[in-house]
Amino acid sequence: MESRPLDKNKVVITVAQTGAMSSKSMNPNVPEQPDEIAQSAYDCFNEGAAICHIHARGKDGQPTADTDIYQDIHDRIRAKCNMIIQDSTGGGPNLSQEERIQCLKTGPEMASLNMGSLMRIGGPYKGTAWSNMPEEIDHYVREMAKYNVKPEMEVFNHAMLVDVRRVIEEGLVAKPYYVNIVLGMRYQGAEPATPDTLYSIVKALPPDTIFNVTGVGSAQTTMANMSMLLGGCVRVGMEDNLYYRKGEPVESNAQLVARIVRIARELGKEPATPEETRAYFGLDPVAA
Repeated sequence: MESRPLDKNKVVITVAQTGAMSSKSMNPNVPEQPDEIAQSAYDCFNEGAAICHIHARGKDGQPTADTDIYQDIHDRIRAKCNMIIQDSTGGGPNLSQEERIQCLKTGPEMASLNMGSLMRIGGPYKGTAWSNMPEEIDHYVREMAKYNVKPEMEVFNHAMLVDVRRVIEEGLVAKPYYVNIVLGMRYQGAEPATPDTLYSIVKALPPDTIFNVTGVGSAQTTMANMSMLLGGCVRVGMEDNLYYRKGEPVESNAQLVARIVRIARELGKEPATPEETRAYFGLDPVAA
């Protein structure tokens, strides 16, 4: 399906519900099991989110590459609504490179493609690299092409734009290119969530790029606002932020989506529907 330009009065909202590190011990409202994730996705869809970014968890709450669990999540979401399903290939620190891409076999429409390596500086995996070498990126993007999955290229610093440009020049990704700018991660090599950093990366993006912004922690709402002002899309959710405001744990992912939709409307924008978003990205339609 051919794409059409992103409407200036629309904003595509992604909800990242679970992540690899957020847990019920940090906030009991984090959805971990398939039924929780699917219900949270549906609640977020009803508030205006078009894309659901998915990390799967095992019965023990740990990140898993189990394709049966991913398929269960997908099927449960599809039974409720037609949100765009975007799986994570970042996985978790307990997963191997090859395990991280097993989710592609379960039919997501999109998947994250991490565009460089970072170093973990805290927690039980402190001192271990989150590896995304150029040859690993190429393997991932070719696997995505094999399964007709659109890459969501995630960049955490300016240097990762080098490989963004490279995969474009080598014809490994198709227009429109989709880049998610993630700022404020507590990893060595990740850049801070500041207005100057965001603006600089946005200005350096290749032509024909639709960009999304993810602010981590307390920067989530600020970075989302800036993205909309710059003509970009936004990601919110409990993968990146467990608080509604300082000292107040968030009640649900839908609460975060509802807030950003209110702000978007104050800025004269409406949340794009899943159908509209598929048209922007050139994805095939999915029945409601």
